[in-house]
Amino acid sequence: MKRKIAAIFAADIAGYSRLVAEDEEETLRRLASYRAVTDDFIAKSGGRIFNTAGDAVLAEFPSAVEAVRCAIDIQESLRTRNMAYPPSRQMSFRIGITIGDVVERDGDLLGDGVNIAARLEGLAEVGGICVSRAVHEQVANKLSVQFADIGAQEVKNIPTPVHAYMVAMRREDGTYATPQVKKPAAKASATPNWMWPLAVTVVCVVAIGVAGFLYFTKLELPGRSGETSTAANTTPAATAVAAAAPAAPAPPPAAPIASSERFAAETVPFVGDRARITLANEYAPAADFKAVALNNAGVNAFVVAQPSEEAAKSAAVEQCQKHADAAQSPRKCEVYAVGNTVVSMYGHPPLPPTPWIVHDPSTERPLVPVEVPLVHEGPRKSIDERYLRGRKSKAIAVGPGGQMFFFFNQDSPEEAARRTLEGCGAVAGTACKIVAVDDVFVVPVPTILKVTGRPAGNASIAADARDDVVRQLAAASDGWNAVATGAAGHPGLALKAANEQNAINQALGNCAKRDSDCHVIAIGPFSVGPN
Repeated sequence: MKRKIAAIFAADIAGYSRLVAEDEEETLRRLASYRAVTDDFIAKSGGRIFNTAGDAVLAEFPSAVEAVRCAIDIQESLRTRNMAYPPSRQMSFRIGITIGDVVERDGDLLGDGVNIAARLEGLAEVGGICVSRAVHEQVANKLSVQFADIGAQEVKNIPTPVHAYMVAMRREDGTYATPQVKKPAAKASATPNWMWPLAVTVVCVVAIGVAGFLYFTKLELPGRSGETSTAANTTPAATAVAAAAPAAPAPPPAAPIASSERFAAETVPFVGDRARITLANEYAPAADFKAVALNNAGVNAFVVAQPSEEAAKSAAVEQCQKHADAAQSPRKCEVYAVGNTVVSMYGHPPLPPTPWIVHDPSTERPLVPVEVPLVHEGPRKSIDERYLRGRKSKAIAVGPGGQMFFFFNQDSPEEAARRTLEGCGAVAGTACKIVAVDDVFVVPVPTILKVTGRPAGNASIAADARDDVVRQLAAASDGWNAVATGAAGHPGLALKAANEQNAINQALGNCAKRDSDCHVIAIGPFSVGPN
């Protein structure tokens, strides 16, 4: 590990859960497009994405000036793209930037600099940028940017208030939008000092609750009498989102909703098999009041013999979060069960049909990070820097929108696959696919044609042929399969071919016998297009 000073950039999408709930597929497609824009700006500005989760992005820059310039470029570019959509469907980022001392470990960055950037992102307006005083001092005389001083802000899990500034964003007519003022934390703070060149009358002060994703929070938990807690295997799991695709729906809401489902240790998601055994032996038979908390990286804790239900819930979350902090897990802990009733919105993440792992020597080959389908450069770098160095057993799952999740150092390939699919499914909101186990691709991954997604339908195939195509593909469980269609939708299939090129040639040849203008639309479990 090494320490360094860096400008930390944190961003996520405002109202992402609502957008996904209203139209999941359209939201995933748009987020993929928007992430491609943001990732490109970050790279061109000399930045490096070091962590992604769901719709969130964390990046480092060697210069605060470049970080702010990049953030402005991103917001203005996405504002233009949003003009094509009604207000209720617009997708806007909040961005926070600070300069801080961070620790670099395996390509990831940890420390107060990351925490504060995340909190500043939560203070930013929709489509806006919020920076720390250190960034403001570095940028004020170097960029033609206007700021609003919003004073000292009290943010969660940061012991001292953070002095923050809003960046004024240009409107289409060239004027500047006035940021809404956040309520300063210090009681003696004066009314924010607006530093606009234009005269601005402050109409009101709006108290806005601090929002944003919680990365690496630092909670201190006092000991409790009569309390028992158990942490699961907290081996790091990397979640990443492809720019060519998320991307992932936001994590389930923090507030659990009561369920009538009875607690069963063998169905608790995300946690390892050993943790399930402990829950079965120690938590399940214990008397109330008790609770279990977990996050989708598998960190968990439980408490028993508490004075009340509320005390049990609070203690379980605090213990779980303490374990998550120690493991540098980026996901927030939530209550999973109270007593013997499951109350979590996590529920049971969507999983694909079994078997999850199918070994086929004709399609298996060594894992190459750059060839992992759908995911973007940042997640692929995480595979190279973290996954390949991780101990077996391990697995990588990819979602239909480019979401990625992996676990390593598990007791068996089956456990690695199960936990990886559960974590990916919770992030993606839909079933993911295991693409690699240990250091080997376990699905046919195209390289001649470009993977564009996972087939969500077969509308390009003639209606009277679709059922037969599905049946034949389901029966061909090994080798390289491909589907081609022509102008009239007549399909051509290649089943159990020896390699990708043979599958392409056979599918095109069979299609050409029945149709014209044939092209390959799918190879293996992926839809494809020109490379």
